Amino acid sequence: MSTTTESAPATVETVHGTALKPNSLGFIGIAFFVIAAAAPMAAFVGAGPVLFSIMGPGVPLVYVMVAVVIALFAVGYLKMSRHIVHAGGFVAYIARGLGRHAATGAAGIVIVTYIALQVGFWAQFGVFAQQLAAGWLGIDLPVWVWALAFVVLTTALAMRGVDLNLRVLGVLLVAEIAVVAILVVGILIGAAGNPPSLESFSPSQLANPGFGVAVLFVFACFTTFEATTVFSEEARNPRRTIPLALYAVVLFVAVFYTVATWSVSYAIGADQVQQAASDDLAGIIFGLAATYVGPWLDITMQVLVVSSFIAMLIGMQNMFARYGFALARAGVLPSPLARVTRRSKAPAAAALANGVIVAVIVLAFLLAGADPIEVVYAWFVALGTVGFIVMMALASLAIVVFFLREKVDRGFWTTKAAPAASLVLVIAVLVIALQNYDAMLFSEGATAKLLLWLIPIAFALGAALPMVKKDVDYESVVEAAA
Repeated sequence: MSTTTESAPATVETVHGTALKPNSLGFIGIAFFVIAAAAPMAAFVGAGPVLFSIMGPGVPLVYVMVAVVIALFAVGYLKMSRHIVHAGGFVAYIARGLGRHAATGAAGIVIVTYIALQVGFWAQFGVFAQQLAAGWLGIDLPVWVWALAFVVLTTALAMRGVDLNLRVLGVLLVAEIAVVAILVVGILIGAAGNPPSLESFSPSQLANPGFGVAVLFVFACFTTFEATTVFSEEARNPRRTIPLALYAVVLFVAVFYTVATWSVSYAIGADQVQQAASDDLAGIIFGLAATYVGPWLDITMQVLVVSSFIAMLIGMQNMFARYGFALARAGVLPSPLARVTRRSKAPAAAALANGVIVAVIVLAFLLAGADPIEVVYAWFVALGTVGFIVMMALASLAIVVFFLREKVDRGFWTTKAAPAASLVLVIAVLVIALQNYDAMLFSEGATAKLLLWLIPIAFALGAALPMVKKDVDYESVVEAAA
């Protein structure tokens, strides 16, 4: 792996002929980016207690079920990836299956989705960073200061290239996985006298009135898995590396959350975990760490929750920068965003644009007095989650149409049955998401519901763009397999 870094301001190439750095990411590198973007520690500590308060002991089962849906989708998605090596993720697949109007409409949804997710998570990060700094360092700065400072830092990292990002992500990700593993082992040893319970995996849990809400929250934990294909242009042997990375990511995330949440239920008791989580949403996981391992793990986890957010947002910014680069190269976004740095081939222009847009939105809401959790986080993460599910539904439809029309591969399961089943299941998840949308909103949600209109509006504007802008062209940047 190259360790090239730049000390001087980035020099960019002309738009025509721009390309990301080939053969710069292996299986582990791609997996690191995507797993970091899933923020396992932050999601476990932040979303886990909320899920238990909603669903009770059945949370691990929901993680398993959502992972199965994602894995089923991946069957056709990866089969189609043999014919596409492209940084445009879902958009490239939709272009190949449904045409450039649908793809450009999907591009509009992509922009809304990933900007919304970043805005929401930066606001949440700001709260955790403020609490940690005030409690342990005596530094009490506003939430917006922490958010802005780290948006600037992570944007700079995204502009420098994947090599530096991988070193940072590697350290942060290994640390957070290690401490959760220590907690799980501590619980298994310390709670060994508790009766082992498989109630968390009982089908009866599906009748819980909180099931639909839990599905929506859990789906938010998987929203970055498509990044495996977004990095395909930089991958070594992408037709082998990308499938391995995608299945490894889905398997890891599923096992991590399932085991971690089950250990919480085991430690507290299946019949008590829902009430315990409701009583102490913010501190229940830290309390278990102190009880079953020691105060040092409690403190370590509080620090690593903040670093987990940083790792997540580094991964997400890198992914969306490549999306922006690919869309600019295809003529959807302004052409200057398709420029890359001369030495590291990083999509610096797209990364900078993304950082500026996200910072402006976060600052506008926080400086206007919006609550960072009940408004900014809740509204924007809910919007981004629904947007991602809509994109996934469009990609599922594109995969089905592609294999029906092209006849390029055999295999009834991989080209027909799995893609069709995935389409049905993703549409079902979308219905569940819309029916339970209010549950992700902590405050009065009338305005938040209006934000949902950004999804169809973005799709309509995008779909109309090729009628006005004739140079929108995905074929020149979608590489078909030989």
